[in-house]
Amino acid sequence: MNEAQQLLRQAQWRIIDQTGLGPQFGALQSFGIDDTLCASVGTGLAPATARAWVHHKTIVLGIQDTKLPHLKDGLQFLKEQGYSYIVRNSGGLAVVLDEGVLNLTLVLPEKDRGIEINRGYEAMFLLIKQMFADFSEAGHEIEAYEIAESYCPGSYDLSIAGKKFAGISQRRLKNGVAVQIYLCVTGSGAKRAEIIKDFYEKSKKGEQTKIKYPNINPNVMASLSELLGVNISVADCLLRFLKSIKEFGGQINSGQLTQQEIPLFSDYYDRVVERNHKMLTT
Repeated sequence: MNEAQQLLRQAQWRIIDQTGLGPQFGALQSFGIDDTLCASVGTGLAPATARAWVHHKTIVLGIQDTKLPHLKDGLQFLKEQGYSYIVRNSGGLAVVLDEGVLNLTLVLPEKDRGIEINRGYEAMFLLIKQMFADFSEAGHEIEAYEIAESYCPGSYDLSIAGKKFAGISQRRLKNGVAVQIYLCVTGSGAKRAEIIKDFYEKSKKGEQTKIKYPNINPNVMASLSELLGVNISVADCLLRFLKSIKEFGGQINSGQLTQQEIPLFSDYYDRVVERNHKMLTT
């Protein structure tokens, strides 16, 4: 068993399904929840936790995006397109979330040895490959390498035939590690990429910047439905996620935040909101 498999083979997994909470469920709440879970799992208050979540028409910006020279114009454009926006507290650059994008978080305890960064990425990559093993066997191989012309490019971009459908990030807090992924399940990956491409164009206006922002080519991004040639849904992917977690062993329990975690969430959510406000007003 390799190290990524060991991370997925937890004695117990708590599953928190927040895919059906609707448009009133905001992305800042999600990042507050993941910080809460990092703290509770990392300090032993809770077992390893897997969370699934969906947000409606939200652009999640990276910290570096707040340094764009004409950010206000870019944000105004997003508003005009009907998107809300936040700044996340994990790494990376701007991504699109909507009802066709499934987000998954694995929250793991670091324990004594710690979890090396690439090991966390490899665990999520292994889980996604397991989820879609039947399609891989049919020739739709999932690969992990940087798709430079995608939005939020990174070394663990997940793609099929050179087209990116997912990206992975990590958040570490209180001896807990949250490995997060967005999966573009339905809709047009190219249209999502067009939104971010236009955002950067309006936020840069051709100016040179110290930070390197992606030169986005919408043709290198697609949804799983487009890539696999089937009408796969977020609900289908959620079932594959639960089945795959179970196949790695351990006890599976459905749950929500505990009575101990609720006051933690209130505190972490307030911090996320305050930090987000500061990032967008300075």
